[in-house]
Amino acid sequence: MKSAVTFIHAADLHLDSLFKGLRRVPANIFKEIQESTFTALDHLIDQAIEHQVDFVLLAGDLYDHESQSLKAQIRLRRAFERLANENIAVFLSYGNHDFMKGDSFKVEYPENVHVFLDESVTWIPFYKDGNAMAAIYGFSYENRGVYENKSPEYELTDKEFPFHIAMLHGSVATNTEHDSYAPFQIKDLLNKGMDYWALGHIHKRQQLYTNPPIVYPGNIQGRHRKETGEKGCYLVTLNKHQATQTFLPLQAIRYEEVEVDIQDCLTPSQAEKAIMKQLPAYSVPSLLYLKLTVKENEPFTPDEAILQELMEVINESLVEAFPWQYIYQYQVAFEEESTQLTDDFLKDILEEMDTAFIQEGIHEIYHHRDARRFLSSLSNEEEQDIKADAYQLLNSLLRKERTK
Repeated sequence: MKSAVTFIHAADLHLDSLFKGLRRVPANIFKEIQESTFTALDHLIDQAIEHQVDFVLLAGDLYDHESQSLKAQIRLRRAFERLANENIAVFLSYGNHDFMKGDSFKVEYPENVHVFLDESVTWIPFYKDGNAMAAIYGFSYENRGVYENKSPEYELTDKEFPFHIAMLHGSVATNTEHDSYAPFQIKDLLNKGMDYWALGHIHKRQQLYTNPPIVYPGNIQGRHRKETGEKGCYLVTLNKHQATQTFLPLQAIRYEEVEVDIQDCLTPSQAEKAIMKQLPAYSVPSLLYLKLTVKENEPFTPDEAILQELMEVINESLVEAFPWQYIYQYQVAFEEESTQLTDDFLKDILEEMDTAFIQEGIHEIYHHRDARRFLSSLSNEEEQDIKADAYQLLNSLLRKERTK
């Protein structure tokens, strides 16, 4: 018997994300953005079928929020049906975004789908051609948060299975950049005898350990400017000697931060040409967060009105290309940063911007008895966008006053 298994490890699909901070983009592009998590899911299924994997692991946060849309659930069921037609199994667990006691419709998955239905760690067997091949371990979140270390619950089961694979949606206990759920120490996982740890929850792709592999694949589709670059899953093959991993990009739309230097430009026309020349090319549609470097007190120091019009003209060209690009936000960085940072008044204002001034500024609107019925709360990304816009406007106004 050939003792090897091949599988795809993915996590954090966040199907049907709302993309609240991008509603200013053209309607046709926004429609593609809204569909992007589903397109990335289709790419995942395509890759599983193309590589004829034995099974697919989905380590939590399949949906974006506990109020799972019927659309998202049916699209996921249809994806699983495609895998069923190819005799490819699915093992999935639910995380902090799609916890089991959330608000969802009753949608039945096909028989090839195996779900961890308990907050206690259990295991599910995988047989290949009638032979015991892999034991898959995992658990699902019943409520929004799991705060205890779950690693002590992972214990090897029947030794007749040549491979033991653990799924865990959580974070390293020392990670302070993300909400701490199911916290663990790497040493806790190394002592369990597993052949592979399929992690979820952290959206940045990273390998915490090599032997055995302890891996975050990241999410399959970026959703804001902090989730840049390629997004996807890992194709993994385990045999008795080693584990091999290949990253497979799945994203439908790519987010990138791009720095463009227009210091030597004397006119808006020159700036337009310089920006177009410096924009990188990607193989998929891309949303760009632009950082423009300009010189202060030169013949061409663009104000906000000129910049906005310039971006509109550039975007008209970019969206006509294939794959399209779109500059959805921009920021000006002046060459003489030291002058900016020594301006005590500007420093005080910027420090104030880093506090909760956003919420203070909109307090009256959100407490107006009529307005609050139509307003949803701001996401963290939307707050950051507002701060960036406010900084840009303030910086431009203060510099204009200096030159008078």
